[in-house]
Amino acid sequence: MTPHPASRPRRPAAAPAHRRLARAAATALTLVLISALTPAAANAAPVPPAAATTSACATDPATPKRGLRAMWVASVANIDWPSRPGLGVAAQQAEFRAVLDLAVRDRMNAVVVQVRPTADAFWPSRYEPWSEWLTGTQGADPGYDPLAFMVAEAHARDLEFHAWFNPYRIANHTDPARLAADHPARRNPGWRFAYGGKMYYNPGIPAVRSFIENAVMDAVTRYDIDAVHLDDYFYPYPVSGETIPDQATFEQYGGGHADIGDWRRDNVDLLVRELGGRVHQAKPWVRFGVSPFGIWRNSATDPLGSRTSGLQSYDAIYADTRLWVRQGWIDYIAPQIYWHIGFPAADYAVLAAWWSETVRGTAVQLYAGQAAYRAGASGQDPAWQQPAELTNHLLENRKHPEILGDVYFSAKDVRADRIGAMSRVVTDHYSKPALAPAYGTASAPPAPTVTSASRVSGGVALAWRPGSTATASYAVYRVDGSPGADPCRFADARHLLATTRAASFTDTTASAAGTYTYYVSALDRTHHESAPSPGRTVSGTGAPFSVVVDNADPGFTASAAWGTSAYSSQRYGADYRFASPVAASDPAWFRVTVPEAGSYRVEARYPADPGYNSATPYVVATASGNQVVAVDQRSGGGQWRDLGVFPLAAGARDVVGVSRWTSTTGYVVADAVRVTKV
Repeated sequence: MTPHPASRPRRPAAAPAHRRLARAAATALTLVLISALTPAAANAAPVPPAAATTSACATDPATPKRGLRAMWVASVANIDWPSRPGLGVAAQQAEFRAVLDLAVRDRMNAVVVQVRPTADAFWPSRYEPWSEWLTGTQGADPGYDPLAFMVAEAHARDLEFHAWFNPYRIANHTDPARLAADHPARRNPGWRFAYGGKMYYNPGIPAVRSFIENAVMDAVTRYDIDAVHLDDYFYPYPVSGETIPDQATFEQYGGGHADIGDWRRDNVDLLVRELGGRVHQAKPWVRFGVSPFGIWRNSATDPLGSRTSGLQSYDAIYADTRLWVRQGWIDYIAPQIYWHIGFPAADYAVLAAWWSETVRGTAVQLYAGQAAYRAGASGQDPAWQQPAELTNHLLENRKHPEILGDVYFSAKDVRADRIGAMSRVVTDHYSKPALAPAYGTASAPPAPTVTSASRVSGGVALAWRPGSTATASYAVYRVDGSPGADPCRFADARHLLATTRAASFTDTTASAAGTYTYYVSALDRTHHESAPSPGRTVSGTGAPFSVVVDNADPGFTASAAWGTSAYSSQRYGADYRFASPVAASDPAWFRVTVPEAGSYRVEARYPADPGYNSATPYVVATASGNQVVAVDQRSGGGQWRDLGVFPLAAGARDVVGVSRWTSTTGYVVADAVRVTKV
């Protein structure tokens, strides 16, 4: 569905304003401690030596080991789920499973699901009525417990479940008679006020603050959620010509504050500080995060602010988000940096740097809120009509090790994938799974022990025994062949196959002919990772078809526009070819004799350089037509880069091309490709 105009994020004041009903809230690499283990069984590969760290390993920034990858799932106004009120139980559950499967498809590791959208609940709350967005009637029982169902389904896919609460909004109208008869806002009319055509709880009333905290804690104590997540709606966003009707409340409760603005900020500060403390006291492993508006204050107003000129959350909605970070009242912050790179009033690059500086030196983790809803959407700025805008945000993030992940608004826009913007993000940054960032100071659990690894009709089946009851999930790694131990194989995600909460896994991507060595590590509830288990090697039935074509081989062809260089030591063979981008394809082709029709893994090798192209188009001539994979040749050089598995027809033909047709700058490079039967 198309979101209500009010559901869209607010832009800086220098540009037309957009609001939305619901939105909220590492590429940084973490150290991996590899400790000595008991000698492996006869068919097990040795484990890496002790005390190896990623600092001694060359890692690929395109395949980071850790990073939060999440999307918001908004329930208010049925933006994402359920698609409409009144669906039956089976239909609601099928829709939610599809949302989670979308997250898994795009190699995400978390979902942020709105469970308290308008002072109502997606669980049988002891404090508030059932949400109208489930059944169409506030207070009507949907026939099952959605929150219990959602948490279980997310965890079955090893996705973190961040429960998203809107603190103060009661309704998107001002008529209390439309609320459920037993709604607390009807029973306590003094708790509420109307403003801008909506109804809100009054943040200045201590009883209101206590009630909101109790309503949230009801979900925290009763369900196995991974985080409590507040969005950006604190005091209402300003409405021209209206004044928040809380002067009488200020006179009653504002003692000690000469300024009503300072009092309002203190009211919100108290909610954030108290709720965070209660969450941690009840369940220390549950995180507390906030997804604020992207601008705290502008530097023209406050020298500590950002070089922006938009609406200021500190002044407009009384949210002192910088204070919350500096005081450590929250565990993570996911600012909604919903503007493009170069936007004059609020440049994404400027805000990414400002928020990175804000969290630096604190224990608060930083995730960037990404505007997937803008990419390719009608009426958005020209920058958002470029498929590379979102992926460039993540490239910008690499400059800031403080940015530990991204959250996308929202699920329906991730699915829509207009102009291929999300597909580009997945190709460029999510080609491998990633572990969620670790937090806290817990010790990693002991390593598991792989008890079996055997070939089955669907691939290779693994089973293991946990080393501790503190284990919450596992990471499964696969290395081709039976190589010697190398701790650097675990420094990034190049060999990370999957994560799971089960004690078994079937590798359905393993070919019958391949020989593989598997390792499994354990993670606790706060994502601290053990050393890998001893490796278990599974032999193949024989060597599969695999061929490498170098640019110097007879199977390579390119026009005279392609130069030749031996400059980089990362080259494959004696040299490589390069060319400048043009608005024409002019591909360099690698010709392969494919022995039989089937599925083949295609890999590329190239030297990397910061001046090379960030989106080099690799064209794979599949049995069903050409497919293009964009590769960032600024990094990841000197090794085989997996482009994917493709259906290829039998015969000798140009199978892989490197095109010059790209809008990004920097040389495109053609060096070598490898094609392997799977």
